[in-house]
Amino acid sequence: MAHRLYRLGRFAFDHKWSFVAAWVLALFVTGIIAATMSKPMQDSLTIPNTPAEQARAMSTELFAGELAEAAADVTMVLGAPAGSTLLDSEVSSAVQRVVTDLQALPQLGSSATIVDPATAAGVQTDLLVGSALEQGVPEDRARADAAALSPLSADGTVGTIEWAFDVAAAADVLESTKEQVSAIAETAREDGLEVGYLGAGVEDAGIIDPASELIGLAVAAVILVFTFGSLVAAGLPLLTAVVGVAIGVLGVVAATAFADLGSTTPLLATMLGLAVGIDYALFVLSRYRHELDRSADRREATARAVGTAGSSIVFAGATVVIALAALAVVGIPFLTSMGLAAAGTVAVAVLIALTLLPALIGVFGRKTFAGRIPGVAPTTESATGDTTLGRRWVGVVRRAPVRMLVAAVVALVLLALPVTHLAMALPSDATAAEGTPQRIAAELIDRGFGEGRNAPLLMVIDGKEATVPDAFASVVEWAAEVPGVEGAQVIALNDTADGARVLITPSGGPNDDSTKTLLADLRGGTTAVEAATGTTIGVTGIVAVQTDVTERLMTALPVYLLIVVGLAFLLLTVVFGSIIVPLTAAAGFLLSVGATFGVTVLLFQDGVLGMFSAAPLASSMPIFLIGIVFGLAMDYHVFLVSRMKESYSRGADATTAVVDGFTHGARVVTAAALIMVSVFAAFVAQDDLFIQSMGFALATAVFLDAFVVRMTIIPAAMFLLGRRAWWMPAQLRKVLPTIDIDGESLTDDASGPAGSVLSADTADSTDKVQA
Repeated sequence: MAHRLYRLGRFAFDHKWSFVAAWVLALFVTGIIAATMSKPMQDSLTIPNTPAEQARAMSTELFAGELAEAAADVTMVLGAPAGSTLLDSEVSSAVQRVVTDLQALPQLGSSATIVDPATAAGVQTDLLVGSALEQGVPEDRARADAAALSPLSADGTVGTIEWAFDVAAAADVLESTKEQVSAIAETAREDGLEVGYLGAGVEDAGIIDPASELIGLAVAAVILVFTFGSLVAAGLPLLTAVVGVAIGVLGVVAATAFADLGSTTPLLATMLGLAVGIDYALFVLSRYRHELDRSADRREATARAVGTAGSSIVFAGATVVIALAALAVVGIPFLTSMGLAAAGTVAVAVLIALTLLPALIGVFGRKTFAGRIPGVAPTTESATGDTTLGRRWVGVVRRAPVRMLVAAVVALVLLALPVTHLAMALPSDATAAEGTPQRIAAELIDRGFGEGRNAPLLMVIDGKEATVPDAFASVVEWAAEVPGVEGAQVIALNDTADGARVLITPSGGPNDDSTKTLLADLRGGTTAVEAATGTTIGVTGIVAVQTDVTERLMTALPVYLLIVVGLAFLLLTVVFGSIIVPLTAAAGFLLSVGATFGVTVLLFQDGVLGMFSAAPLASSMPIFLIGIVFGLAMDYHVFLVSRMKESYSRGADATTAVVDGFTHGARVVTAAALIMVSVFAAFVAQDDLFIQSMGFALATAVFLDAFVVRMTIIPAAMFLLGRRAWWMPAQLRKVLPTIDIDGESLTDDASGPAGSVLSADTADSTDKVQA
């Protein structure tokens, strides 16, 4: 491995302009494909073959062509000022101004569909009551059902206005149209109304606030400047990372031509691409500077840097890609697409670090470390005295490995304790950031109509084989009596009168345990009702989908963990020639990810410190976070331990190898971890709750894993294990391939890899400089 990468680095250095041109061409071609073939992002959190999806499919079959669902629906919710109602004269005038302004919006199919809540309530009540009376429903029941569906609350303080934009997909709603909706809402607030709005027609499809990227890049730039003491050297990792992210994100956009991708996918690709892109380039560039201290031959130093640090990058990157791509095994479409997109971006970052970066080193030549900043001395990993912080820290760990190990483990276990009350839910309007139009709308609906209006369940009844008269009425009567049901009304019959949709309004909200219990009771009771009526019944809706997704994710989590940890264990066993090192890597990961979940639960779910509004964590977050964190944790483990193995392979005893490897790797890993933490933490500023919590959790995980696990627990364990850390059964060693990740096959002279001879033009192309 090291030998091949050595030759790749040398080849990229020699053919620098060809490699630069190739990557520029790749960026250009990817951009063209993204611009010409991409399709709108599709946020679909459904999972095939779940009860909710089966009920939805049954509804589609029963009502084929009869109930075309709007692609860009919007609900605006109005609240009257304190002490008044929407029916009061002055308030009613303000409501009418809102209606008039909404009717003037562009992209509407028919402005006549937009009416004020009071008028809509009157018309709807007359229609529903009249239809119910024709079907023999008692008048009091008919009026109660109509009131439950009314767009005006019983006390007249809250009302809803619904419409849909006349577009094929929600992504076709123009930003200018959304801005007009926002402006109308702001004007209504100035008139004293409370206003919120929600729906696919006003959602932002994964728009990335550039502030997050700029903040992350700015902090990374500062760290890189202090690491290298050079503006040029600091700029190279940033440049290569930006190129990698651009290609990765454009690739994600281009992939929408062939697959449905969620709106958060580009954000995750950006987040991961920036973090690993900068880190991988930092590893290679730091090793390049280390090699320059040994030889002024820049061509040779570049080749050796790619052959050594590049080997660590390949296996660290492979672990990340395995962890992300393995999400496909879970069988959840939206997780698969997110995982593969993120894995692709990481793979691009690896390729760029191995090819574009050495080419750019060749382009800049003597000026690679130019632009020195007065007063900023570059850090170096070649120091062997007691002056470096890394050597002093590993000395502390060496003197008291047991105490350091126990203290670190206990601290992480304590941080992990809150995970015992982890609660999960799908992102919804009710869990949106406080003050957003979606959150305001959800809160107004709760206040005016009850929490159940935000958690509707849809019961679908297939009556083709009904065995009793009034089968639909029998099913509805049964559903209305189930504990936790606020109301049950037939809201649609198909043209052949053998299919019905029933709206079930729970008494609790979407995240209440009572609503989940109600769903279980409805589904559990359908078997007896189906047998008695000859019908087929399914239940779907937001809570049903949320419950099914969460259950599938929790069922898949152990399988996913087994696959990821198993594959990574095999990979690390081959890389390090040890079964102990992979075990310590996996144990450290479990500690860091557990502590990360604990801290995230405290701040996001429990709302401790008031930094974030309390809400359940996204259902998809645990499995996705585990995949990313496992991959990133292996990054630092591979880089640090490979330096230890490099020293051990060259004759150092086990203790000295740990000290030397840690000393040489700690500065780079520290800089890389701080950069990754800053990049992830910057995404907490995004409006999307999933991205907020994921950015925070990733930043926390990297911090804990790099500084507590990899820089404290791992060296302490390695000191205690001694030579046993590198143990492997003899029979297993014989069958496993030998992979050179630490550059053992590269000799210390300038003649290149052992057993090979450099090309004849080496001497002529050597670029000598003062180190």
